[in-house]
Amino acid sequence: MMTREDFVDRFGGVFEHSPFIAERAYDDDLVRGEALNAQRVHAALVAVFRVASEEERLGVLRAHPDLAGRLAIAGELTEDSRKEQAGAGLDRLSPEEHARFTELNNAYTQKFGFPFIIAVKGLNRHDILSAFQTRVNNSWDEEFSTACGQVERIALLRLESMLPSA
Repeated sequence: MMTREDFVDRFGGVFEHSPFIAERAYDDDLVRGEALNAQRVHAALVAVFRVASEEERLGVLRAHPDLAGRLAIAGELTEDSRKEQAGAGLDRLSPEEHARFTELNNAYTQKFGFPFIIAVKGLNRHDILSAFQTRVNNSWDEEFSTACGQVERIALLRLESMLPSA
């Protein structure tokens, strides 16, 4: 069985820059004893995320980088975020597309107080831009809920690349 420290080292980044989720999930029976799989670890992490305070969940959202934003340009994304954004073609935007993403990032962050979050796997830049343009018009409550759901999806995708499925 993994120690708490090993568990947090391995899964602490699944929820972007939020190791407290893995720290709290370690005590869940789902991740103790039997061999770990993506679904069991995801269930334990999501259970912690969902009962975290709104301020803690907001902190998780705010830990995510802007899509095609300044961290990407500066090469300062986490390895997971870099791979995810590159897989969706966000590292190959035209100047016009980049300007549109920057405009939407700014409007979205100003309105909601956290960056636009979407699980980009299987999407291209046009899909992402379309979702961005739609979601920027949501209410704060709608978008907070949607962003939390996307964070959970990103976590599952990351875990599926690290662990076997059930």
